[in-house]
Amino acid sequence: MNLAFPTAELTALLLASVRAAAWLAISPPFNSRVVPAQVKALLSVAIAVPVVPSLVSKVPALDTTAMVVSVAEQVVLGTALGFLTALLFAAVSAAGSLIDLFGGFSLAFAFDPMGATGNGGSGVFGRFYNIMAITLLFVTDGHQLVLRGFTSSYNVLPLDGTLSLRNLQHLVTDGVTEMFMASLQIAGPLVAVLFCADIGLGLLSRVAPALNVFSLGFAVKIMLTLAGAGLALTMLPQAVAHLVDKSVKAVLQAMGT
Repeated sequence: MNLAFPTAELTALLLASVRAAAWLAISPPFNSRVVPAQVKALLSVAIAVPVVPSLVSKVPALDTTAMVVSVAEQVVLGTALGFLTALLFAAVSAAGSLIDLFGGFSLAFAFDPMGATGNGGSGVFGRFYNIMAITLLFVTDGHQLVLRGFTSSYNVLPLDGTLSLRNLQHLVTDGVTEMFMASLQIAGPLVAVLFCADIGLGLLSRVAPALNVFSLGFAVKIMLTLAGAGLALTMLPQAVAHLVDKSVKAVLQAMGT
């Protein structure tokens, strides 16, 4: 008995899964080490299965050279789209790192440099803001919007499509600018308060040296940081929603839509 395998469908599934796997490896929140590699592999196949019927007609020639080139193109395409998404979401973690820097919480890594390397070098608020952003992303169903923006790439850029490098260059440049601006907007008010506190403590040390302002400053800055961060968390859902919208628009612009 001869068995006929749907070669075109399997090839389309393979190439679409490769693009999805490359995107999942870069794009938050799926790029976290908490998500096992087996789950990412199954999720990439699950993303690719619904779009296979529309991609069968775009399958390249079934020879070794063409398949290797096609796989490499899908890896590059998925990585580029994932990088655009991750670039804007990095603003939340960067905002937390700014708070760590000005609030003195990043000083902990000076006493535990090996621990800093193991944790990726991010401070207390950097990790906390990152966890909060991922939690808000799932609670508000923002991850579905991110997935929807990525799956639209199969319609705009099928298996034989290519990404515009000139368009990608402008988007990466704009994305880096947006990341720094968003991080400053999230952490800017609290950083300004901590900077004013440093100026006040410096003036107080000149007026009353006997107060030992250096030891007093740690408690004051910790209190201000915790109070200010608590107030800033009320604005974090709006910031995450804005970043989700920006990331989806960046992916669509990269595809030329």
